[in-house]
Amino acid sequence: MKNLVGLTLLIFLTSAGYGQKFFTKNGKINFDATSSSSPERIEGVNRSATCVMDAKSGAIQFAVLMKGFEFERALMEEHFNENYVESNKYPKSEFKGKVKDADEIDLSKDGTYKVKVKGDITIHGETKEVETEGKLVVQNGKINADAEFSVKLSDFKISIPGLVADKVSKTAKIAVSCSLEPLKNQ
Repeated sequence: MKNLVGLTLLIFLTSAGYGQKFFTKNGKINFDATSSSSPERIEGVNRSATCVMDAKSGAIQFAVLMKGFEFERALMEEHFNENYVESNKYPKSEFKGKVKDADEIDLSKDGTYKVKVKGDITIHGETKEVETEGKLVVQNGKINADAEFSVKLSDFKISIPGLVADKVSKTAKIAVSCSLEPLKNQ
């Protein structure tokens, strides 16, 4: 399955143009669907997201295997994979988008850059357009990329059973954090 994610990104890398590309296979994605009325945290983390960014065009893509999310309790992880995101049927989620006005940012210089990112996110076999603000921190030729956005679970045809409806938020917060290094052999 990891080969599928790698192949997808390889196709992206070879077709994204000729700008400097940055890459990681250890990106971190937090998923939080904790309801304000629940005393229990409903959150998972995945530390094996793959991300590639073309500094010149601003094209950016993330891919993550859904079974890579770890939850505090094994039962939550099981319900997440089997009942909600159906990881066997929909094994990966991805985002394909662009940093808006990327040509106005000089990522060859150290600094912190506030950016807007817009693109399509696919979860549970459903694709929706999202837009959010993020931050790129350039230091010593590497880029740290951070962004956070919210998605309505119903938009992705993820249904929450009535028995736990008060514990699980209808909107999940997704936070992405990646340390990107220059891709070698471009």
